[in-house]
Amino acid sequence: MKLPGVLKNLIFIFITFSLVFSQGILASSEESEITIDIDSLAEDDQMLDTFATTKPELNALLSRGALGKLVFEDVNGLKKNSVDIIWETAQKFSLNPRFITVLLQREQSLVEDRNPTTDQLDWAMGYAVCDSCSKSDPQIQKYKGFANQIYFAAKRIRESYLSDLEERGFTESGVGPGIEAWFDGVKVVPQNLATSVLYTYTPHLNGNQNFARIWDRWFNYRHVNGTLLQDKTTGGIWLVQNGLRRPITSRAAFFSRFNSNSVIQVGPSTLELYKKGTPIRFPNYSLLRSPRGTVYLIVNDKRRGFTSQEAFRALGFSTDEIIDVTFEDLEAYSEGEPIDTKTIYPKGTLLQNNKTGGVFFVQNGKKRPIFSKEILKTNFLSPSLTLVSETDLDAYETAEPLLFPDGTLVAKKESPEIFVISDGQRKHISDEATFVSMGWKWNQIVWTNERSILLHPLSESVDTTLENNNQGVRIAEL
Repeated sequence: MKLPGVLKNLIFIFITFSLVFSQGILASSEESEITIDIDSLAEDDQMLDTFATTKPELNALLSRGALGKLVFEDVNGLKKNSVDIIWETAQKFSLNPRFITVLLQREQSLVEDRNPTTDQLDWAMGYAVCDSCSKSDPQIQKYKGFANQIYFAAKRIRESYLSDLEERGFTESGVGPGIEAWFDGVKVVPQNLATSVLYTYTPHLNGNQNFARIWDRWFNYRHVNGTLLQDKTTGGIWLVQNGLRRPITSRAAFFSRFNSNSVIQVGPSTLELYKKGTPIRFPNYSLLRSPRGTVYLIVNDKRRGFTSQEAFRALGFSTDEIIDVTFEDLEAYSEGEPIDTKTIYPKGTLLQNNKTGGVFFVQNGKKRPIFSKEILKTNFLSPSLTLVSETDLDAYETAEPLLFPDGTLVAKKESPEIFVISDGQRKHISDEATFVSMGWKWNQIVWTNERSILLHPLSESVDTTLENNNQGVRIAEL
């Protein structure tokens, strides 16, 4: 990805990060190939989450086509760009800006069109124009114009459809959650407010299926391994790993393994894209005892059993640190290499050459060179180095260099290209719109040297224009 010029001289603003803890969780091919539930076209938060996106993210989305550069008169006669018109309307009527943009795309293809016609812009939301109506009808001219279309469509959704649903359970057309209705000869039973609104706004099956397809290819993207997602509603934090979301259930477990600056805030609907995986309950390097009495050292996602009490004592561990757990607790970890009296630094340690200054991560008798302070700081929140001689270091076998953790955003200083690390490989982020659509922030980028980046083999790009081979869904360019 290439950084826009205005962002090359960013002044980073660091915002205090807070965590909310609760019981059980920490803070709790072609488009036609996707499966669409006609009874649940969209979740309610996809329609009502006013702050599901930011103005910069909205601008990136609209910059896909001509809308990003166009200026219109708003309903008050003031000149404003399309971003401000959509954003301010969404805030006024408490709607999700994304919901409005998907309607824009469904009705007139306006978000992606680089050369829209005047007619497309004048009837942007298809509002007030029925299938058999004439656009020249004098009674609907007050709704003509881009800003008018956005404003009056949002007003109707909020003050008519949603108001009716809240007061009596169905809209003016009799559509409501749990109420059987027929569209194009097909029975539909809307399951929520959003679906009821969509069928009221457009009483056709295909048009609403198109809404679901557009939403899916724009916003139902998959995050790379190592991504930390925080539910903006509950505060719960989840680790994306192998297509699953693993709840992090304690503050100690979180801070022993992860960097709080890497967290991305998302809505519940994004989290629902992933099946729930096993919880991360215990801090890294916890000592867990099984019901059979075997004691394990937890190292990331592995459990390493001690072969004897002698090995346990020889490595300086204390029985006071042991936590009794169930077999179910232990199933969250794969079996690692056993720990015996010959095991060296099972938890790992940082050694620094007292002459050259070179730093190594030593674990299990092997030393892994660390080629930059950025790699050091992203792997260890409070690194503590022990000075040793070169002779001492020669006693350990040299292994592959230590890499950036999965989920880390990296870039070379004075270079516009940005990568994200996943499974030890670097994925190029194709453009600014892809960057912001994934929820990343500019102050999350780790600026480092080229050598540190090239340690990670190049993998496929993160690009929302490419076909997602895992899902068979074409992801549109942002």
